[in-house]
Amino acid sequence: MSRLAAPDAAPSPLQKLLRFHWALALSVAAVAAAGALMLYSVAGGSAEPWAARHASRFGVGFALMLAVAFVHLRYWRALSPLAYLGALGLLLAVEVAGATGMGATRWIELGPLRLQPSELMKIGLVMALAWYYDRLDPAKVSHPLRLLPPLAMILVPMALVLKQPDLGTALLIGLGGAAVMWLAGVHWAYFATAAAVGGGLVTAVLQSRGTSWQLIKDYQFRRVDVFLNPELDPLGAGYHITQSKIAFGSGGLGGRGFMQGTQSRLNFLPEKHTDFIFTTLAEEFGFFGAIGLLTLYGLIVLFCLVSMLANRDRFGALLTGGLAVAFFLYFAVNMAMVTGLAPVVGVPLPLVSYGGSALLVLMIAFGLVQSAHIHRPR
Repeated sequence: MSRLAAPDAAPSPLQKLLRFHWALALSVAAVAAAGALMLYSVAGGSAEPWAARHASRFGVGFALMLAVAFVHLRYWRALSPLAYLGALGLLLAVEVAGATGMGATRWIELGPLRLQPSELMKIGLVMALAWYYDRLDPAKVSHPLRLLPPLAMILVPMALVLKQPDLGTALLIGLGGAAVMWLAGVHWAYFATAAAVGGGLVTAVLQSRGTSWQLIKDYQFRRVDVFLNPELDPLGAGYHITQSKIAFGSGGLGGRGFMQGTQSRLNFLPEKHTDFIFTTLAEEFGFFGAIGLLTLYGLIVLFCLVSMLANRDRFGALLTGGLAVAFFLYFAVNMAMVTGLAPVVGVPLPLVSYGGSALLVLMIAFGLVQSAHIHRPR
């Protein structure tokens, strides 16, 4: 009997260290190093005000990742509902006493710390959904009544984040939740129905233009027009993407060279240290540099998915897969945004863009992936 129980016994600290997914951790560190390099460049060759803080925050985040990884997965399983409820409570607190910046109320100030609760919700939602489906009989995951709790868990925080307003993060939360439902085995017909309904709503909105039942405002239609053709307003709503495309084009295959990007150095490129930092990298290091960063991102997702497939613990597998998809959506939406393939919705590039709470929360997420990897049944 002891032989059968041994694989699931709690590993020793040395075993945890040996089971730690070092390839994943090094890939994460490599992307963060690229971020520090680009933040040094956009500051004109100075570690202040962004690169040094980014590096120090990553150091704290790496320590957090180790701490979270070494805690047994059963504790994170038990804490999953509380993590979701805590993030939801902070989102509600933003409605009451949130801090406002750049026209949006997305942050809450806890002493010297300025926290963005929507970042915590990305993780809390995946944890809670993994916990829910871990407790549910796999044969019942597609039962209509069993879909109501996860749908409510997804739609409530989405609505709160949309009120801030933060369309990009709301979409990421919704897609991340849908990914966990898909991985849990919810029937594809539900997703096809949701896609059809979404397509129908978009069609109805577009068809309503100029009618007595117009569904959105004229200025919102204007944004759609500018997204499809930025040249309609190159100095206004289309300025960001127009300058981004100029930077991409000037980078060519090999780039203009480190700290030689004219778009960022001459301040033509807006939000160069946050949302549009990928554009700066592409201008300075060209197509090959952009592909190099994309390869690192791909390796991180691949390592997570391989770990998910090797994990026989349902909660651990769903947690790993859900966080991997959430991370993929994070950088995919940013890259689509800055290349003109998606509207500009204010999503930073993970591990590269300057930001405090987003980086730390992301490192906690990788800590959870590592915990599932270390403590999976063997």
